[in-house]
Amino acid sequence: MPALPDLCRRDLDVLWHPCTQMREHPDVLPLLPVARGEGAWLIGADGRRWLDAVSSWWTNLFGHAEPRIAAAIAQQATTLEHVLLAGFTHEPAVRLAERLLALAPSGLARVFYADNGSAAVEVALKMSFHSHRNRGDTRRTRFVTLRNSYHGETLGALSVGDIPLYRRTYAPLLLEPLFAPSPDAFNALPGEDAEACALRCAEELAALLDAHGDTVCALIIEPLVQCAGGMRMHHPAWLQRARQLCDAHGVHLIADEIAVGFGRTGTMFACEQAGISPDLMCLSKGITGGFMPLAAVLATQAIYDSFLDDSRERAFLHSHSYSGNPLACAAALATLDIFDSDDVLARNAVTAGKLVAHGRHIAQHPKIADFRHTGMILAFELMADPATRTPFPAEDRIGLRIYRAALRHGLVLRPLGDVLYWMPPYCITDEDIAHLATATQAAIQEVLPCA
Repeated sequence: MPALPDLCRRDLDVLWHPCTQMREHPDVLPLLPVARGEGAWLIGADGRRWLDAVSSWWTNLFGHAEPRIAAAIAQQATTLEHVLLAGFTHEPAVRLAERLLALAPSGLARVFYADNGSAAVEVALKMSFHSHRNRGDTRRTRFVTLRNSYHGETLGALSVGDIPLYRRTYAPLLLEPLFAPSPDAFNALPGEDAEACALRCAEELAALLDAHGDTVCALIIEPLVQCAGGMRMHHPAWLQRARQLCDAHGVHLIADEIAVGFGRTGTMFACEQAGISPDLMCLSKGITGGFMPLAAVLATQAIYDSFLDDSRERAFLHSHSYSGNPLACAAALATLDIFDSDDVLARNAVTAGKLVAHGRHIAQHPKIADFRHTGMILAFELMADPATRTPFPAEDRIGLRIYRAALRHGLVLRPLGDVLYWMPPYCITDEDIAHLATATQAAIQEVLPCA
């Protein structure tokens, strides 16, 4: 086995990596020493190059080291790097809130800052519960979430997730939500299209709320795409019906747009495709173009008003030291400027079409059971027998093997189990797309050869 680079050896002496079984480093899971980024590419300390097909955990929008965002952060750092937001204010935080509300679905009127996606979900859950309580509705103590959902790793966020790998160990510590069926189009019945599947699942949500609606604070959803759950996708009709049901039962609708917001699904926010407005919307990841940690929870005026009182107990006392950090807000403002100046959504529509054309060709592989796409998110479902939907044995670790093969071809794919996906930075070029397709196909063929 080749000797480890010095940086990797030093790393393994001191670091504990996220979402990683550390026993697998370095033999099973290679540790990549990255020196810099350039556009859609990561460049190693030894000069190797890998196309970042997963946007560094879905955060990077416009490429690594994007000069306009870097310049905005540098300029802000010369005037104000940070000040607490409790009792203070500053231009970047106010201006960003104004611009987010101008872009967001109608009805959202207030912005509360946090510093990561899980924290945003915690904020939204607490706001919903506390708002109902402030209005005298103390029976509402539960949340509804979808099967196969994922909303983060802190205990509240983990409570409303449904991926056993993450949830099972901590189950004794978690809230007990009510689970509604996912409207995932992959689970459509024979002869059922995506819309019919969505509406069937919505009626099961209706039955659940009929039985428990008066004890529910909120329904939390990932609009259009359940990302960590395997990039499973559903029809917007489900969102429309969910909004109607929440209104009928006095239940808040929380839209977790942490991964799907800022153009990932083809519109600025995924909720737009259903023509709905949530009561609370969680944003993070791409909000700063991948440069800085920042999150925002957008709330309706009604929720905000429910906290206004002379009593501190009715106030929302949740806080983060780095709430509304000026550097992160400057990065987010620069990100929104790029959306305006570069006509990003229109350009993404063209790019997505090219990605889909290449994806459809790859999807002809006999072990790909499903190829699906929504905007700039594309996924390939690998199965041992697609005809019967028989998965590969878990111990075969097909996804990991394809990940390792892709690295040898200059590509970062980070599969979700045996689901391969593309979620590249929006700056990806035609040449990059050709490399993405060729390397993906080569990696699949290397692990799952076919005639």
